[in-house]
Parts: sequence; C-alpha cells; structure tokens
Amino acid sequence: MERTLTLVSFVSLLIIFASVVEQARAGKCNEVVGPCNAGCDQRCKAMHGPSCESKCEGILGNLSCTCVYDCSRKICNGGLGNCGVACNNQCCDAKCAQRYNGGRGFCNTLFEFSVCQCKFPC
Repeated sequence: MERTLTLVSFVSLLIIFASVVEQARAGKCNEVVGPCNAGCDQRCKAMHGPSCESKCEGILGNLSCTCVYDCSRKICNGGLGNCGVACNNQCCDAKCAQRYNGGRGFCNTLFEFSVCQCKFPC
C-alpha cells in the first residue's frame, strides 16, 4: 500500500511538472498536456480559454496533446491534490478559482492517475 501511495505521489508530481513545458515564440506558447485523445481540444480550451488551439503531435502511436495559446501574460501553475469520483473538472475548477485569483482548474489525467491542476495569472 505504501509503495502504491508513493507511486501515485510521484506520478502526480510528474504530471504537474511535465505539463508546464512552455515555449514563447512571437507571443504564442505551447503546452503539452498529456496523450492525445478525443478530449484534447476540450482540455486545451478549459485550461487556456476559447481562443486556444489544440494539436496532436509526436511519433505516430505516441501522439501528445499540445495547446497553443497567447502567452502575453505570465501564467503560473499550482496543484490541489487528486481528482476522481469526489472531485471532477468542475469541482477542480471551482477549487482553483477559490484558491487563486483568476485561477482555472482541470483534472490532468495520465493512465489511471488524475490530479487537479490550476493555472492562474501571476
């Protein structure tokens, strides 16, 4: 049980830190938010607003969902624990809005692990 809990904590931290890969080019930023699937566009729009574009890129069979958005302002990341049955995307978004001024939240899922990730202006 302890090993599983340690693994969950490690994967949660890995998801949070790996999803913060941002590159500024001419006012546009890219952020990889996990594997590319049917929910890629919805995840990007939930994180960065309706003007955000999503794309799937990488090696065939291992495509990653990438969000392209305007990054003229500095965006910070924070985490608020696990998502799951008790807390879905709406719950996570509400928790982030309460904790961070202008914060938006979403459940970031990798395999069976899901964490509440917040984005907020800083």
